[in-house]
Parts: sequence; structure tokens; C-alpha cells
Amino acid sequence: MNELIKKLEDANVGKVSQDEPLAKHTTMKIGGPADILVEPNSIEDLKKTVEIVKDSGLRWTAIGRGSNLLVMDEGIEGVVIKLSKGMDHLEENGEEITVGGGYSLVKLSTIMSRKGMAGLEFASGIPGSVGGAVYMNAGAHGSDMSQILKKALILFEDGTMEWLTCKEMEFSYRTSILQKRPGICLEAVLQLKQGDRESITEVMQKNKDYRKETQPWNHPCCGSVFRNPLPNYAGQLIESSGLKGHSIGGAQISDMHANFIVNTGDAKAKDVLDLIQLVKQTIKEKHDIDMETEVEMIGRENS
Repeated sequence: MNELIKKLEDANVGKVSQDEPLAKHTTMKIGGPADILVEPNSIEDLKKTVEIVKDSGLRWTAIGRGSNLLVMDEGIEGVVIKLSKGMDHLEENGEEITVGGGYSLVKLSTIMSRKGMAGLEFASGIPGSVGGAVYMNAGAHGSDMSQILKKALILFEDGTMEWLTCKEMEFSYRTSILQKRPGICLEAVLQLKQGDRESITEVMQKNKDYRKETQPWNHPCCGSVFRNPLPNYAGQLIESSGLKGHSIGGAQISDMHANFIVNTGDAKAKDVLDLIQLVKQTIKEKHDIDMETEVEMIGRENS
């Protein structure tokens, strides 16, 4: 492990940390340590990082801003690559923009709205990165990433990089091809449209206000925990089953929105997993519906 750290540091790929608590890098404030955490300076440095890690025989895992993510209490084995400041470039070419996978989705939607560019209004309250949003086809208010993505630069597990078109991304509800063929979005080309700045800003503010009024962002959480089993809605099913406000350890099903699990201060991943299991069992018994999680769960199994 020390030899690998030295190789990464000598290659000057970015910030390298050992036994870094991932609770510091997730919106839920939960997660054990990464054996090694690398925050690359650029796409080239990220590719170099993957090559060095592969040569060492260790596995690598990529994260963005840590939303929609539950990291296990035992942490993550091998190397965690975080897309952050070195991966947050933005280039504008008329109605087409090219943006790094580490760029904040909220920040991007705000900047574009101020320029009168339409298409990202749905993203005004989604607290993740562009790369993470592409990975899971993030969406809200009747739109999602599949509506604006032209193509994405993907780094696959074997270290190869490839541009995939929107069609090749195989988007569907909160999923993409990247769940089947693991990889990370390094860069995205988005197609926006010139619109009326006031109207766009008004829609964005309405979306922000709605989230503020209905979702518990004042507590550490990971966003929606379950996919909506349409035509039903996860939050309504959980609430009608009497689980709203239910707690296990430091984790609680939000009493504001039942499809959110919040960290009340000292929650462990195990507490969240136990709540998820309780919801699944209860909804199956009461409604005969199999609930699927939207949150991504990664790391060593809890002992």
C-alpha cells in the first residue's frame, strides 16, 4: 500500500490520502475509510491514476460529490477516486456546453439560468455532480439528464475511455448503461436552448422552493432512497405503511418526506440498511410491491 501511495505521489496525479474517512465525502455523513483516496487534478491525471492502480493489482472505485451514496461502515477497499476540483471545467459553445464530471449540477443549472439557457431547470435542487447525474440519469419535475445529453466521455473499469452518445447510454428511469457496464462519466456535452431568462429563473426558484418545503435537506441525507414503483410513489407507500418518522439507531425515515432517510447525528450505514430492509419487508407484506433502492451502496460488507 505504501509503495502504491509513493507511485501516485511521484506521478503528481493530485491529492493522495490514506485511510481517509468517507463520511467527510458523502452528503449523508456516513462511511468508513478509503484505503487510499485520490482527487485527480485533471482527466489525464485520472487516467494515469487508473493505470497505476491497475498495475498494482488493486481495485478502484469512483465517487463524485457523495450524494445518492451510502458507504459501508467498514469503508472501501483499494483506491477511491474522487471527481472534484480538477474535474470541474466548463466550456460554452452557443447552446452546447461541455462540462467536467466533477462539476456541481446545482451550480451549473444556476449559471446557465442566469445566461437565459433552458434545459437544466429540473436540476436546480439536485445536490450531486454532473458525472453522478449522468451515471444515474438524475431527474426531477418531469425531466432528466437523458433530455439534454448529447454525448458523454466514459472511463470504463478496464481503463479504456470512450465517447457514448445519448442513445448508447441506454438511459431509463434513474439508470444508464453504467449500471451494467461499470464506468464513470468524466465529461458531458449537453444541448441547451436559448430561452427567456426571467421565465427560466422563475421555474428554477419554484423547483428550489418545492424541495425546501417538502424534503429534509437540513439533515444529512442521500436524497431519495427508493425508486418510485410507478404508478405508485415510494414516499406515499412508506407513509401509508406507518413508517414515517421510524428510527433505527441514528437513522430515521424523515417525518417530512418518507422516501428520505436522514442521519440524526450518529447514524451508521448498518442503521440505514436495517431501515431499508424494514421498508422492503413492510411494503411487500402490506402492498405486495417489491421496493428497489435508488441510492447506490458501496464498500466492504458490514461485519
